[in-house]
Amino acid sequence: MQHRPDAPFTGAALAYTMIRVRDLEASLDFYTGALGMTLVHRQDYPEGRFTLAFVGYPAPDNENPVTIELTHNWDRDEAYSHGSGFGHIALRVPDVYAATAAAQAAGAKVVRPAGPMQAGTEVIAFVTDPDGYRIELVAGH
Repeated sequence: MQHRPDAPFTGAALAYTMIRVRDLEASLDFYTGALGMTLVHRQDYPEGRFTLAFVGYPAPDNENPVTIELTHNWDRDEAYSHGSGFGHIALRVPDVYAATAAAQAAGAKVVRPAGPMQAGTEVIAFVTDPDGYRIELVAGH
């Protein structure tokens, strides 16, 4: 596919990824505590009976950080199915070993310890959030 400089997506950037969470407070504790993110914005929608909470890391220019939208539907008690198409969210970190240890110390469940990836040399690790979404920790590059 050829890039057209006059295309309507010139200058576009990734804004956020949305995931549905069952327990918003547990998810906020995980993303802000174990992963060190900041709650960027939270809005309750009483008429729709849901809350949107955006978490992420500060952007270098302090504008428009890439975030994860945590959508909490108030009347949902059962766990969400992740399906077979969703894989994981990846976070670039300076030191995968240190980030994994810090996340684990803050209560995150480590499902794949830090170490070289299979069939490669890149160091990765995986933790899960309270809803079972996998978070990959990968060395910044």
